[in-house]
Amino acid sequence: QVQLVESGGRLVQAGGSVKLSCVGSGRTFAERGVAWFRQALGQERELVATIGWKGQNSYHPPTSKGRFTISRDNAKRTVYLQMSSLRPEDTAVYYCAASRSTYSLSPPVYSADYDYWGQGTQVTVAS
Repeated sequence: QVQLVESGGRLVQAGGSVKLSCVGSGRTFAERGVAWFRQALGQERELVATIGWKGQNSYHPPTSKGRFTISRDNAKRTVYLQMSSLRPEDTAVYYCAASRSTYSLSPPVYSADYDYWGQGTQVTVAS
């Protein structure tokens, strides 16, 4: 079993930066890919970034590429999402999730492939 706890969400002005953290517990956390998703009010959950179990093969879709960076420190059991040049449309609840599969070279990009989810942390970007 894997448990995830996100933190770091806050109110920030457009153009600002925020760093989110996701602390994982459970014996197999370090063996799983991790992703950040977000869900804005009234919208579907969307992928923000993924990272492999050893910190390899990170992926950022076009909406976050160049502005957001995912990283992980397995010694600290933590995955980070550094967000910069924030826009009002980045306002959402941000969730981290751990993949169903272990030791995957390329973490999945679909939310259905993630079995473990945190409670979410709110990021609000004011214009």
